Amino acid sequence: MAFYTKRAAIALIAVLAAACSNNGAVPTAQSGVPYGASGAAADSAGPLADHTSILKKFKKDVVIGSTVDPKNGDTGPHSISMVQSNYGLKKGQLVVCNFADSSGNAGKGTTIEVLNPKPGSKPTSFAQSSQIEGCDAAATTFGNDVCAAGLTSGLVVCFGPNGSVGQSYGSPLSAPFDDVDAHCIPGQKGFCGYSAEYIFASDAKTGGIVNWSINQYGNPNETQVVSGFAENKKSGWSALGPSGLSYNSKLDEMYMADGVTNTVVGITHAGSLLVKNEVIVLKGGKTFKCKFHGKSDPCGKLILAGSPLNAPEAMTVLPNGNLVVANTAGGNTLVEIDVSTGKVLATKTVDTGSSPAIFALQAAGKNDTNTVLYYTDTNDNSLHELEQ
Repeated sequence: MAFYTKRAAIALIAVLAAACSNNGAVPTAQSGVPYGASGAAADSAGPLADHTSILKKFKKDVVIGSTVDPKNGDTGPHSISMVQSNYGLKKGQLVVCNFADSSGNAGKGTTIEVLNPKPGSKPTSFAQSSQIEGCDAAATTFGNDVCAAGLTSGLVVCFGPNGSVGQSYGSPLSAPFDDVDAHCIPGQKGFCGYSAEYIFASDAKTGGIVNWSINQYGNPNETQVVSGFAENKKSGWSALGPSGLSYNSKLDEMYMADGVTNTVVGITHAGSLLVKNEVIVLKGGKTFKCKFHGKSDPCGKLILAGSPLNAPEAMTVLPNGNLVVANTAGGNTLVEIDVSTGKVLATKTVDTGSSPAIFALQAAGKNDTNTVLYYTDTNDNSLHELEQ
């Protein structure tokens, strides 16, 4: 589909009109303070803020099962997403991407696995394709398509609910590093399935964030809507750049961790990003330029910078809105952050090995008392669940 729908066109006209009303100015967001510290940011998150630490509540670490592909032996779990409905797959199942081959060669994995969310689960091979070589992300959509990113192949490929190969997405992506699904965007009317659903993908070579709509609503063209994140230009397990992409549908905010600058940032109004470089991350990763937002309505916010962040790579949004970030190359320590204040609530080391191991996180639950946290461990190619 090479066209904007009426819905997307109206949204774009509104955005351009706002830009014109500012006389074409490109303001710099008032960033450089923790997210929520300014009045405007605090107000946007206020009613939904929950300052309870969930990481402190976790008492059990349960192994769900192996992530090794049963057909070709691929290893190196690099992402987790959760199935959202019963269609082809089953609601609550966990989808994992393998980054390495059976010999452990980084960037050579080509498989996606599915596991049930209970101890003793066996991995089921969902898909295998050279188009997702170096599979480092697998976002599950509202309709249970699985959009997997290949760092080596340079593509994001969306597979159907039964594992059939579907649409592939490339340029302006060159080294897809992570991706996330964004649907049920606030402000869009009607049933979620009849509104725009976007895939956001980060790039380890360009430091950009690319998005496109995977249904007939919204912009179907791959567009680099965010640019300027730092990246270290390395390959394999050593690659660092914008990753840990997580979407909060209650706030229409997307979060990213950058292991090069040791920062976690939030992009506001994520579901409205439509044109090239709407948000530019300035050097250092703490401030932003915005095409269509002013000082009282910023496009980006610094949530946390520096210690205890140490080469963060994986991240997830808890049901209460807090973030949990994994210092993958920095000791495999989890860091919980209160998004509304930027305060660190807790830390927890889940693997004491010296090598980077925690490349994926996924939270589940409905409230503070039943939240669980899944993580993958590449040291033993396993999927774990932290329980209260």
